[in-house]
Parts: sequence; structure tokens; C-alpha cells
Amino acid sequence: MTLKKQALACAVTLLAMASVPAMADGVVNIGYSGPLSGGAAQYGEQVLDGMQMAAQEVDQAGLTVGGKPLKLNIVPLDDQYNPSATAINVRRLAQQSDASVVLVPHSGGIYAVQTFNQPSKILLLAYSSTSPITEHGNTLTIRIPPEFVTYMAPFTKYEMARFGKKIAFANTDTDYGKDWSTRFRPIWEKAGGTVVIDNPMSYNHSTDFYSGVSRILAAKPDVIFVGGPSEPTGLIIKQARELGFKGGFVVMDQAKLDDISKTTGGYGPLEGAIGVLPVQDDPSPAAREFTARFEKSHGGRAPTSEDALNYTAVWATAEAMKIAGTTTDTAAIRKNFDAGVKALSENHNPDGVSGVDPHGGLIMGRAVLGYVQNGAVKPLTETQ
Repeated sequence: MTLKKQALACAVTLLAMASVPAMADGVVNIGYSGPLSGGAAQYGEQVLDGMQMAAQEVDQAGLTVGGKPLKLNIVPLDDQYNPSATAINVRRLAQQSDASVVLVPHSGGIYAVQTFNQPSKILLLAYSSTSPITEHGNTLTIRIPPEFVTYMAPFTKYEMARFGKKIAFANTDTDYGKDWSTRFRPIWEKAGGTVVIDNPMSYNHSTDFYSGVSRILAAKPDVIFVGGPSEPTGLIIKQARELGFKGGFVVMDQAKLDDISKTTGGYGPLEGAIGVLPVQDDPSPAAREFTARFEKSHGGRAPTSEDALNYTAVWATAEAMKIAGTTTDTAAIRKNFDAGVKALSENHNPDGVSGVDPHGGLIMGRAVLGYVQNGAVKPLTETQ
């Protein structure tokens, strides 16, 4: 990031901080620091949409903690995917809005907050599938999505069987992208594959990837490994097809196939891609019911995993607060988060989350992987 961009990001953050509302009597604020402008804005807005939908429904259902009726309020701040801005935002959310629980949807920001959230007694809801987030003993962190390592073996098996064993790495150059690629490479190579080029790109600061894609295609891969925010991921896939690429795509879990298709002009350019199964294509009754409600309240827009999982996370937070009998004792809320998840009704749990693992990660109750074939997304079965 240039000095000019850093100054702009800082100015935007400071302006947002000045408008952060303090917590009113009878209101519980949950903070949010994520990208609401820049290349990852669409991703950040989807996370926020899911959180706000849950907060509205919690209020409609009635939230009572320790015998006191309360309203749930989401306080969002834009960090433009900048970890230093995230840290500033979260401190301000805690100090100015009395937000004892804050959600951050990117690994760089999560790591920045983990340097101080325990002594500050802030419960961090971490929306990132990066494994180390819950591997180093931070007792006030909940990781919302499943660890991405669970996707790697089925992704590898499917793409190798359909396209071949030569893969090019074109992932986002963020901490999340680096962790994904570091862990994915040995799994691909152990299965007999080779990495023909490793060329990460700046998904958040670029809109033209032709030079990077051209370098990748010169290595003649069978498969391209991509992923980051959905919109730039879609641009890379679209440009790869325009330059003649005929192979498949391994799509990291941050990028969503349905959102990517909006950038590529449909599922045609995504033929052979494998990634997270879109919520609208999940055949489970809970996912279908949630999709119908979400589309009705969001102008026909189908929900993404960002919407669904962060919706569930806010509902689970409210349930954990009720069980703990407190909105401020974050250790007690964290201790009761597993019970909060288990108290969720099916309607508030479209992904079938079943609990919290010993390290603080939510446990998915079913597989949610999908691939694109003949212009449609299909659920991946265990035998494929």
C-alpha cells in the first residue's frame, strides 16, 4: 500500500470512529471491523448483512439476559482490509461503544486483534478459516468457518481426476492466501501433482490481472489455484478463459462460486471449478428455508456463506449470553458458546453447525463442497 493510500485509509477509519455510537441503556453492541470499501467491499458487506439480519431477528424474538430485556445492535466500521486499521477500530469499538464482542472477517485483522483482545477482555469472532487463529491458545477467540484444510484432499482428488496434475498458484497475497497455499502445496504434491508456477497476486489493490494471468498460462497448467474476495477471483478466472485456458480451478473458500459467476457472466467460465457449495444450492431443508427468508428481505439476493455463517454466529452469541447470564463477562460467554450453538433452532443454523471444538472453532455438521458442471453447481459427494 502506498503512503497516499495509507493516509486515505487512516482518514476513513478516523472519520468512522468519530461516528461510533456509545451503548445506550438496554442495548448490547456487537462490533464489526471489516472491508466496506475497496476491492473486498462486497465480501465485507455480505458478512455485515448476515450479522444485521440476525440482530434484527434476535430483537423480534426478544433477548433477555440475566432477567433484563435487551436490544442487540451491530456497530460496523470500515477497515479497508488493513490490519492496522482493524486494530484501531476494535479498540474504539470496545472503548466508545462498550462492545465486548467484535467480529473481524480477515486473518490479518484477526491476528492484529489477537495481540490485545485477551488483556482487553474482548471476545473475538474470527471469520477466517485459517487454522493458526485457534491453534495458539487465545482463549477469547471463536473461529466461525471450518478449517480450510478439510477442503484440500477432496479438492485435489476431484481436479486431478478431471483435468490433470499440473497446477499453477494464483492466490491472493494476503496472510490468509499464503497460509492456504503453504498448506495446500504438500497435499497436492503428495498426491503426485506438481506446482508449475507460484504467482500470488494483490486481489485487493488491482482490477487488471492480465499480466499475472499471462505468466501463469505460460507455465501450461492443467488447474489454477485461485481465491480471495469473490469479485477479483472472478476477474482472474474470466481473464484466464479469455486468454484460452481450458482447465479447472481450485477455489479457496473465501471466494464463493455464486458470487464469482456474477463477475464471469454466468457459470460457463467456471466449468470444472470446485469450491464451497453456495447456500442456495445446499439441498438441506434449513439452508433452503434460510435462502427463502434472506431473498425476501434482501431484494431477491441469494445468501452467501458469509451471510449464513455470520448470521449463525450472531445468533449463537445471543444464545451464549443468555446461558451465561451476562453481556460483558466475555470469558463466561466464550465458555458457554458451545451450549449457545447447541441451543440454536434449525431456522437459525442454515449450515448445520453442531458445536465448538476444543480449540474454539465452530464444527460443521455436514460437508458443503460443490463443483461446476454444464453450467450448474452440484454438491460434491464423498465418493467423488
